[in-house]
Amino acid sequence: MKHVSNKPRVLFVPYPAQGHVTPMLMLATVFQRHGFLPIFLTPSYIHRHISSQISLTDEILFISMPNSLDDNTPHDFFTIETALETTMPSYVRRVLSEYNSNGSGVVCMVVDLLASSAIEVGKEYGVAVAGFWPAMFATYNLISAVPDMVKNNLISSDTGCPEEGSKRCVPNQPLLSTEELPWLIGTSAARKARFKFWTRTMVRAKSLQWILVNSFPEELPLENPIPKSSTAAVFLVGPLSRHSNPAKTPTFWEEDDGCLQWLEKQSPNSVVYISFGSWVSPINESKVRSLAVALLGLRKPFIWVLKSNWRDGLPIGFTQKIQSYGRLVSWAPQMEILKHRAVGCYLTHCGWNSIMEAIQCRKRLLCFPVAGDQFLNCGYVVNVWRIGLKLNGFGEKEVEEGVRKVMEDGEMKGRLMKLHERIMGEEANSRVNSSFTTFLKDINKLSFGRFL
Repeated sequence: MKHVSNKPRVLFVPYPAQGHVTPMLMLATVFQRHGFLPIFLTPSYIHRHISSQISLTDEILFISMPNSLDDNTPHDFFTIETALETTMPSYVRRVLSEYNSNGSGVVCMVVDLLASSAIEVGKEYGVAVAGFWPAMFATYNLISAVPDMVKNNLISSDTGCPEEGSKRCVPNQPLLSTEELPWLIGTSAARKARFKFWTRTMVRAKSLQWILVNSFPEELPLENPIPKSSTAAVFLVGPLSRHSNPAKTPTFWEEDDGCLQWLEKQSPNSVVYISFGSWVSPINESKVRSLAVALLGLRKPFIWVLKSNWRDGLPIGFTQKIQSYGRLVSWAPQMEILKHRAVGCYLTHCGWNSIMEAIQCRKRLLCFPVAGDQFLNCGYVVNVWRIGLKLNGFGEKEVEEGVRKVMEDGEMKGRLMKLHERIMGEEANSRVNSSFTTFLKDINKLSFGRFL
């Protein structure tokens, strides 16, 4: 486990899902460029995929947790939570003990807030801990507002579910109703467990002095600044997809690069790119069938990312019928696709990473949020930034009209170009670098001045 580098070490503890590992790896590359040796701790099934895809010149040390989650375990929310609470802390202790025994050990930990048990371990060892929030700062503020929502009788203090008859807008967040809160997923028991998870997470986060957020200052229009967080110093260091400049983002699945060659044969701004993320089956069989039928009727070129085990709803003969104008792939090189001139719009579940990549690549959005923070993200895309439209279903007429409006709306394109410049331009990059430097100075004062 030991490493010969004399660089100050920073231990990164991501939540083990693609949408969390990706931005934390990007953050690790930023630390590396500032003279640190990042140590990246992941379960073995993730370690095997990503460590082999990173160049040795990236100088990131990957450490595996062999017994936390294995290939035979379903990697759903609840099995991951159990592993994070029961087995992960011992591996964090092992890393801290081994490196800190020689006096030049881990000088700081960066912990995804969803892996909050690692925060407690850092406190045990007296190591400075910064929280990492890979999503919008608005979602962090939303979950921080749980006590106020309970106090105002909007949600139950036990389950987090809306009180009867309380379908209302969330305080200070008019883009979201109480029926779209991030923990309202699955059965009543699942919702209660998720709410308990979030409550525990935010309690642990209260001890943090710093939170690094994968977002940008202008989430809201400039005249409506985002309210400050409670006690932690918040540093907006995103979007990391732009500011880390990764040569290649490691993925957990094999990508179908053939779709890039296929794109070369398509006309500019003609292709609809469709992806609903990597977490769990995002839309059920009936929705898969409805969207497939709509695409057959639309007859526009498309790339649809749909894993093989999610294809049960496809109409008989679908793959044969679309051969002349469509591509169905299990996983795709998303950034390369979004950058391509042939892609005209992106039909997305509104995961935060996907939205940031779409803005970076100047692609307008068709939104179909499914769960979690996606409803709030969609609200910003559609109502605040106005760079996309929301689909309420996959009926043929709705899909056809949505695609047409998004692809042909010149004013929407203009707003997207302005937003892109505001958050991806050189001024934004300079602001992010300044924010990150300020954070490092804070760490320097409190923990390890001799290293900087």
